[in-house]
Amino acid sequence: MSENKKIAQEIINAVGGQDNIDSVAHCATRLRIMVNDNEQIDQEKVESIDKVKGAFFNSGQYQVILGTGTVNRIYEEVDKIGVNSVTKADRKEEASKKGNVIQRSVRTLGDVFVPIIPVLVATGLFMGLRGLIMQEQILALFGLTTDSVSDNFILFTQVLTDTAFVFLPALVAWSTFKAFGGTPIIGLVLGLMLVSPSLPNAWGVAGGADPLYFMGFIPVVGYQGSVLPAFIAGIFGAKLERVIRKRVPESLDLIVTPFLTLLVMIVAALFVIGPIFHTVEEYILSGTLAALGLPFGIAGLLIGFLHQIIVITGVHHIFNLLEIQLLEKFGNNPFNAIITASIAAQVGAALAVGLKTKSKKLKALALPSSFSAFLGITEPAIFGVNLRYGNGQILQYILVNIIAIGAAFALTWLFGFSDKQLESKKIAE
Repeated sequence: MSENKKIAQEIINAVGGQDNIDSVAHCATRLRIMVNDNEQIDQEKVESIDKVKGAFFNSGQYQVILGTGTVNRIYEEVDKIGVNSVTKADRKEEASKKGNVIQRSVRTLGDVFVPIIPVLVATGLFMGLRGLIMQEQILALFGLTTDSVSDNFILFTQVLTDTAFVFLPALVAWSTFKAFGGTPIIGLVLGLMLVSPSLPNAWGVAGGADPLYFMGFIPVVGYQGSVLPAFIAGIFGAKLERVIRKRVPESLDLIVTPFLTLLVMIVAALFVIGPIFHTVEEYILSGTLAALGLPFGIAGLLIGFLHQIIVITGVHHIFNLLEIQLLEKFGNNPFNAIITASIAAQVGAALAVGLKTKSKKLKALALPSSFSAFLGITEPAIFGVNLRYGNGQILQYILVNIIAIGAAFALTWLFGFSDKQLESKKIAE
């Protein structure tokens, strides 16, 4: 028996056996188990299993923290054992009934936006790489200037950095249809319709171009880069498709269901859903920018303090929508810069435990957890190390934060900023 298969079987046994498991799913780091009887779970036994970094109940699920990569392999073994005897749609429908309204809503947001994250991360890396390469100092190393870089090379980099955001509504609609039990390819086509080149480009209209007007007063534009219109259209579209499918004869289903779904939803999306929720999206973005613009570093203090607490609850995926909006609108994400500092704190704490402890088991847990946190996935460090061993150290925790604030202040005061930099920046601009 392979190690991962052994771990999968041990987890199943520790949560009460296959008879106590209703269904199993997973996200980037967690095995999410829907159980029939919570009392049958042996919490201590679960946490003692190799590769398990913690376990807890959240959003109506028993969530076992395994970490990136590992969770996929353990899930495959659980699936092979035969625990998941229901379909994916049935599992989603059953899961949607558990937990309160907020828990169900946040879980749904996670189901929609988590699958999109890898391509957005890749796109962000491409943006960073292009920004690095196009620096004058870097180009000078190869005897080049910004004016001498080939237009074809610029075009190639634009394909890498712009595609995901140009077709973002298609990605969102595809993922939303999938999460709500619709046919993903129909969602993909609906999303592509929202950014059809036949419509006035959203960025062009923002720059002064004219939208199309239907009935003389309804403005219609493409929704390049928008998230909410595609998300809401995806929800209604998936539900509409299921309603139509139940009422259409099987012999006509292949033709009639996608035809009616796309026809009804593109009309609703362009004339009703799009205009309303694009406006809502703008208000959310404006509110976020106002919060980020608070003086005296208040935004950093609040966001940095609250973010990792919110990660503990598992509802942090709600921020994905916000971060996507910031990237699409401005090409940068100041929110991420703030939460990166709180993530780095988790890295340092878990790394210190891993290097200091003489326990081989704890070392094997803490060091990989700190590396995972370094890549942005902090749950293993939080649940496996920092929460488990840090609860009795509140005074030290406060002291560490005071020292961090003081060190950053002192270094910035001494070396990080001067009015000369301000003057030189004004001259450069």
